[in-house]
Amino acid sequence: MNADGRPLVLLVDDDQDFLVQMSTRFAHEGWRVETAHNETEARAKLATVRPDLAVLDLMMDQLDGGFTLAHEIKQLDPRIPVLLVTGVTAETGLAFERAGAGSQSWIKADAVLAKPVRFEQIRRELDRLGVRHD
Repeated sequence: MNADGRPLVLLVDDDQDFLVQMSTRFAHEGWRVETAHNETEARAKLATVRPDLAVLDLMMDQLDGGFTLAHEIKQLDPRIPVLLVTGVTAETGLAFERAGAGSQSWIKADAVLAKPVRFEQIRRELDRLGVRHD
């Protein structure tokens, strides 16, 4: 939580339209927003801020960039909720079950959502995870 009492979300995606759309929605919901276009920018942000939530694209500069970044965030602070968003399901048919359960425990994210993702889906995941977002 920031000094002004607003939670901070880190949005990481190489899709500028997604960043603008999600930034607008999170800001409207009372979040402070930091964005990054790739893993390198995200790591630079993480060196100076600790988000209350991270929303990461799965495939950016590296095909597994979101997985790697999620793992790094959880190493920094395992309490930071991490949501992975991905278009891989639409492109390949490969679907991920809810992260953290059973055979999917290798995914260091709290949820994996398929793109296109609506903000309402993210809000439901935040509710499920008990993340304050008011």
